[in-house]
Amino acid sequence: MAAPTVQVETRGAVALVTLNRPESGNALNLQMAMDLLAAAMTCASNSVVRAVVLSGAGRHFCFGGDLRAMASRDTAGDGYIRELTTYLHAAISSFVRMDAPVVAAVNGTAAGAGVGLVAMADLAVCARSSKFNLAYTNAGLTPDAGTSFLLPRTLGVKRSMELLLLNRTLPAAEALAWGLVNEVVSDEQLLERALELAEQLAQGPSGAYGATKRLIAHSLGALESQMVLESETIAAHAVGPEGTEGISAFLEKRRPRFPDKGSR
Repeated sequence: MAAPTVQVETRGAVALVTLNRPESGNALNLQMAMDLLAAAMTCASNSVVRAVVLSGAGRHFCFGGDLRAMASRDTAGDGYIRELTTYLHAAISSFVRMDAPVVAAVNGTAAGAGVGLVAMADLAVCARSSKFNLAYTNAGLTPDAGTSFLLPRTLGVKRSMELLLLNRTLPAAEALAWGLVNEVVSDEQLLERALELAEQLAQGPSGAYGATKRLIAHSLGALESQMVLESETIAAHAVGPEGTEGISAFLEKRRPRFPDKGSR
């Protein structure tokens, strides 16, 4: 039986949730989105869990959506992406609204939806070698995983648009300066520091933490409504001419040749 694409390990009052497709840079496919929702529901319903650490197995945190899976004949059409984002967005909503604070431990690369998982966490620690890239428009796609909602509120509109439109890589030190992460530590100390923060939080008032999380989420506006719009938009673009060309170019390791406006 295959190992789950998301593993949950309880260490006392802390749940360590690990994205577990290291051979694919922990890229999100439908099964991983389903497993991530199951992991979130497990953490939310387990009264023993008072804090969560979200990490990635192997060298990278999360490459974002699995474009190879999106381009597969078996998943052709926008239905696959609508289903994937439905599970992914439900998982994000559960993490955002559960009592247990969530600490992201970011190793290697966080790209696309991986950046959304960092942005949705209550606290984030990254390794000194880590880097962040939105990557969507390079592949002719649009944001998902709450990035179009969370990033402008975290980074501001201009910085968010810089990352979304220019697709430049944000190194760890700049991610800290911009407020995407709370701390930068050595690669060797990453998980230890994230667990240390989670254990500190696990000793605190879980009910008050949860109420505070929901107050902050409410003050930001309608995250869930925005994620529904994200799902509709990325699904439509993934099967349109820009998304089709962008995904093909990514998989073929070449520059995309996006169609001109008149041919869309």
